[in-house]
Amino acid sequence: MLTSKERAELRAQANTLDTTLMVGKGGVTEAVIAEAETQLDARELVKGKVLEGAMMTPREVSDEICEATGADGVAVIGTKFVIYRFSEKLQQARNQTGRAKRKETPSGKKNPVRKGAQARREAARKVRQQRNEYFRQQAIDKAIERDRERQLREGNKD
Repeated sequence: MLTSKERAELRAQANTLDTTLMVGKGGVTEAVIAEAETQLDARELVKGKVLEGAMMTPREVSDEICEATGADGVAVIGTKFVIYRFSEKLQQARNQTGRAKRKETPSGKKNPVRKGAQARREAARKVRQQRNEYFRQQAIDKAIERDRERQLREGNKD
């Protein structure tokens, strides 16, 4: 299962791909699945198109091919779809040629903008608490002072 960041990165890579897998009026046949398998092994990322004569939606075609090949659906837009499956063969070839290894998406990465906004909110909350505490203490002091004055007045009346 792909994360949303991985899916977004694969969608960006798929923009420049040519459509190599066609599904016609026959629908998802064994030949289409076999072709999808070979293309997934060769490239990992495959862009396909559902022709007008097909009696299936591109979403249905993508789901069936993904289920049959063990791939993940990346995107379905209009009549086109993109599927992805990690290929060990390609990874070994990348390792031999010195190209970058498969990167894992870092999890738990903090957003510095959000962190700054949270810090400002926390500082503002502390200032509000201090101000409220100050005014609460002032109200208590005033109430005590009024009580003393009332007691003095009552003591003078007697």
